[in-house]
Parts: sequence; C-alpha cells; structure tokens
Amino acid sequence: MSVALIEKTSSVREKPPAGRAAKTFRRNRMLVITTAILALIVLVVVVLPFFLPSVSATDPVNRLLPPSGAHLLGTDSFGRDVLARLVSGGRASLGLSALITLCAAFTGLVIGLISGFFRAADAVLMRVMDAWMSFPAIILAMALAISLGASIWTELIALTVIFTPFTARVIRSRVLGIAGRAYIGAARVSGMSKWKILVVHVFPNVLPLALVQVVILSAAAMLVDGAMSFLGLGIAPPTPTWGNMIAEGRSYLVQAPWLVIAPGVTIMVCVFLLNLIGSSLRIAVDARARTLSEMQRLRTRRPSGS
Repeated sequence: MSVALIEKTSSVREKPPAGRAAKTFRRNRMLVITTAILALIVLVVVVLPFFLPSVSATDPVNRLLPPSGAHLLGTDSFGRDVLARLVSGGRASLGLSALITLCAAFTGLVIGLISGFFRAADAVLMRVMDAWMSFPAIILAMALAISLGASIWTELIALTVIFTPFTARVIRSRVLGIAGRAYIGAARVSGMSKWKILVVHVFPNVLPLALVQVVILSAAAMLVDGAMSFLGLGIAPPTPTWGNMIAEGRSYLVQAPWLVIAPGVTIMVCVFLLNLIGSSLRIAVDARARTLSEMQRLRTRRPSGS
C-alpha cells in the first residue's frame, strides 16, 4: 500500500459530527432559543452587578420587604437587595460550575482516550472509575468536603472527582468504536505511532462528543454545587451563591418566600436550558441518539390505528 493511499485513507476522519452539530444549531429553533436565553443569563450576571447596590449593604429597617419598585425581588433578613445578591451569586454559581465542568471534562477526556485506545491501561483505569462511580455522588462530595474542610477549592476537587468517571466512560465508549475503523488500521500499517494516531485521528472525532458532555455535566455540576452550598459545604456566606441563598431563606419560607423562590427558579431554569442544549447537541453528534430520536419521531407520526 502506497504512502499516498494510506494518508488518503487515514484522513477520512469522521468530520460529519461537527458539521451535523453546526447544521443542527442552524435548523433547530429550540436549540437557538435556549442557547440565546442561557447566553443572556450569563451576560446579565457578568454585567448587571456593576449597576446594582452592593451585595453587602445592609439595611435592618427595610428587612424582609416584599418585591417592589425599589427592590424588584425584595430584601432579605439583613435588608440586603435580593436581586443584587441573586445576580452576584450567579457569578459564583455559574463560574464554579463551569470550572468544575472543565476540570472534570478534561480529566475524563484524557482517561477515556488512554483507556479506550490502550487496552493494557483499560483494565486498571476503568476499575478505578467503577470504584468511584459505586459511591453516590453527593455522599462522596460531602465526605471529601468534610474531610478536607469546606472551601471553594475543596468543592472544586470533590466535584471534579465525582464527575470525572462519567466523562471517562462516555469518551472510552466512543474511542472503542473509532479504534476499529479502517482509517485507524491504515494509520497503524503506515507505521504511525500509537500516540500520534490518538492525537491526530482519534481525538478530533471524540471532541464533539466531549463538548456535548461538557454541557450535560454543567447542569449536574450546578445542581450538586447548589446542594453542597445549601448544606454549608460550599462557598460560605456572606459571599452569595444560589445554593446558600436558599439555605439562608429557608428560615423565612412562610414569611418571605421570595428569598427561596428567586434562587430556586434561577437554578431550575439554568439546568433546564443546559439539559435541552445538551440533548439537542447529542442528537447531532451521536449516531445512536440520532437513531432513537428518528424512531420516536416516526412513532409519533404513525396513525393511531396502525
């Protein structure tokens, strides 16, 4: 086999996933709308705090005021503006969730690539991943936070540890499918090293699925981060986060329900948007998910009498 033919064969990588993702984004109105809303939320939490009152400015005289023109989301038990704290807390909650997701996705991507392509390492790495996944995520995160002490870095380490195995499993599955393709065999025959094959031919085809996994992990990280902050194992007050705002407002649930409703609804909306975006992108890059989606659509179109 000539070198030119090998290079031609090995260059036939699975470029369609990225193209399908772009095509899906253009044609799927729901995906465009949800992405735009999420981008608007991020823009608001980044820019709006500069135009709102200080999150630490207390006013005991005006404590627990209901939503009004002066305070759109009311005030808390210290007289602090809830809207200002909600927007400022979004920086911490969204920023920490994004950082956790990137760390977990990067670690899981590296482990998944090595485990899926190097069979000798697979037995060891996947057994370690299985051991991690055998513990309930929130319990493991709480145990790590308690043993290491509650802080932003502890939460980052704990959530990275619990989310890494899920990404590694997904990436490994994709790599196993790619490793048996003809262009990988052609690259091996050409004398290309395994590490070069992994970087040049396998990684580009895994990257779209890894990006989808980042979106899905972001939703899970936001939920677990909110739960840990609620339990006092995350970022501690007075720095606002959506989780500790709910924890502070639970004592006034009957008297001032807006203290819990505002951050709770915000978390729910962000997680909902991330799940919608992740599901739409997965259909674009995952053939099995795309097939299931097509089968469900055909089933809904089938006449009821057939």
